[in-house]
Amino acid sequence: MGINTRTVVVRIGGEAGEGTVTLGEVFTRIAARDGLEVYTFRTYPAEIKGGQVLFQTRLGTERVLSEGDAADVLVAMNLQGWEENLNDFHPHGVLIYDPDAVPNPETHGRQAYPVPVTKISKSFDFVRGKNLVMVGALAWIFRLKLETARAVVQKSMGRHAEVLEKNLQAIEEGFNYAREHFPEIFPYELPLPEKSAERLLLSGAEAMALGALEAGCRFFAGYPITPATTVMETMARYLPMFGGTLVQAEDEIASINMAIGASYGGLKSMTATSGPGLSLMIEGLSMASMAEIPVVVVNVQRASPSTGMPTKTSQGDLFLSLYGGHGDGPRFVLAPDSVKDCYYQMINAFSLAEHFQTPVIVLSDQAMASRVETIPYPEAICGVWSECLERILPTPEQLEQDYRRYRITESGLSPMAIPGMRGGMYLAESLEHDEYGHPAQSPENHKKMMQKRARIVESARKHLVNWDSSVRRWGVANAKFGIMGWGSTRGAVREAMERLAAEGVGIEALYPHTLLPMPDQAVAEFLRGKKAILVPELNFTSQFARVIEHRYYKQLDARDIHVHMLAKEEGVPFKIEEIYQAARNMIQIEGGR
Repeated sequence: MGINTRTVVVRIGGEAGEGTVTLGEVFTRIAARDGLEVYTFRTYPAEIKGGQVLFQTRLGTERVLSEGDAADVLVAMNLQGWEENLNDFHPHGVLIYDPDAVPNPETHGRQAYPVPVTKISKSFDFVRGKNLVMVGALAWIFRLKLETARAVVQKSMGRHAEVLEKNLQAIEEGFNYAREHFPEIFPYELPLPEKSAERLLLSGAEAMALGALEAGCRFFAGYPITPATTVMETMARYLPMFGGTLVQAEDEIASINMAIGASYGGLKSMTATSGPGLSLMIEGLSMASMAEIPVVVVNVQRASPSTGMPTKTSQGDLFLSLYGGHGDGPRFVLAPDSVKDCYYQMINAFSLAEHFQTPVIVLSDQAMASRVETIPYPEAICGVWSECLERILPTPEQLEQDYRRYRITESGLSPMAIPGMRGGMYLAESLEHDEYGHPAQSPENHKKMMQKRARIVESARKHLVNWDSSVRRWGVANAKFGIMGWGSTRGAVREAMERLAAEGVGIEALYPHTLLPMPDQAVAEFLRGKKAILVPELNFTSQFARVIEHRYYKQLDARDIHVHMLAKEEGVPFKIEEIYQAARNMIQIEGGR
């Protein structure tokens, strides 16, 4: 008899270099094509081969918001994959395993499905295909369609023509074995929809690249760095189709400066990196701030400091992104909170960069960039969801008269000429300059130019008040308890809040998408009437909570609002249970005040 559930967490453990990630990816794509909603998470060692890989996919009959908690189904491709996941395996879960690799596992009353993938793959002389044998078995066990499995393998692996027939045979051998040996209904079977809605299956990195292309990005310079390389790979695949140019630079310093140069020349430009690379780009970012040149930088965060754990997730670069630099150079910092939002926030990033002539950092992380989700097709954005702002160009009249590239204005913005415009020649200098761009070192001029650049940020702050996309707020309006966070933690927070709501506990959440400038008006409205807020984040020092305490201390003190910090720096995302328990503890502690 099946277990009544809307979602199932399937975790796969195996050796790096033996196709464990491919197993998870192909199985996930089959499930998505057959109409299930999917959401994945992966964690793997930094070594190219060797070490343990964990791939988790959560399947659902409705939209899935996070990777879930304990595994309902554990697929153990080796002994380590079994032993290391015992403590995170549902008591009523199901084990699916290779008996040649996991002999006689003690399941503690759980159901077990032995699938001899090593033996089966040897039988047709294709040991390297044991992962696809397991995919075929999983397809039958979850009652997915064999023709779908074949189609996915042909599309995903068809470029390897010399082994395509063997790959297809591996799928069929696993499917037929499971059909013969496990004819009963699977406890965690999910009903497939008769007709599924049209959706996209994208990773966060792919969504960011596609959002950039939609925004008009036509130049990308980058240096490969884990876990940001997929952004560059996606741009390399599609950018030439749009008439754009991609350059693999020699390092991150060259990357940022190439992007700045291309932007100066009139192209919407970007680069992508991770924490160590962003550190190298700081001087370039300051240059872009001084010269008021638009550029977008994607930072896919990873566990640090230094090389740290380059294949693990983190939100540890917030302080670097907000404050890293010499002097007071303006910038914007955006934080998408889902794969779908990655697409939209990249469009916003180019709007802000181009119109306000300021560098924009988009903060993603390893978990969100690498995970794959089913998402609806993007909605119209320009003039509906928010705005698509463009670069302010000088008019012919302005160029014919006394054109000053850095003219002092009330908003801080001054029209930016493109090379080749008649009368638009100017000097884009990293030195402090006057309104014409000529170096000028007087105290009076420096003060005026610092004020000009600061007004750009304030102009953007006022403009963003009208953008629906600058914050996300949900839950019980004006509840006494709240959660404030940013980025990829939102899914686990939403599901934890649903558990609380089912227990009659009212709570409200606010997730800003613009972290610089902060949406002060929205935050002030959210804090009004709150007794305490919980701030969950994937870093060691509770960086966002410190920002909230520092920026809003007057509101917090005046209303006696307590900030509860929930920091996690382990290289893996929050579990729903962790957010739920922290919120429960906050309410219990504050209830006695």
